Amino acid sequence: MRKQMIENAAFDVATQVREVEDAIEAALARIAELQGRMIHCRSVAGIATATGHEAFEHLAQATLGLVKSRGEIASCHGVLKETKQLVPGLRTTSFGEGDECPPPSGIQPLRIVA
Repeated sequence: MRKQMIENAAFDVATQVREVEDAIEAALARIAELQGRMIHCRSVAGIATATGHEAFEHLAQATLGLVKSRGEIASCHGVLKETKQLVPGLRTTSFGEGDECPPPSGIQPLRIVA
């Protein structure tokens, strides 16, 4: 019961981390789209590059902030992955000699053992 509660809580955290990563990347994509539209609008209107440049700079700063946030969330994800080894019920365990399963050589022939 307790192990299942721990696994469920960890799954919720993992799911939320992935959602935050996806949200930041979606925001970065939307900002890039906005930058393109701002440039296109200026071009269509035939106005000087300096017009609206301050807004473009603010958008660039917002982009830098999101890029930094993206890196921090990625680092957080890595630390959480390492930390799960310290939580009872989430640790990775191994049995045997650590051979890959299935072996890299492919299918092993069947043997009859008496």
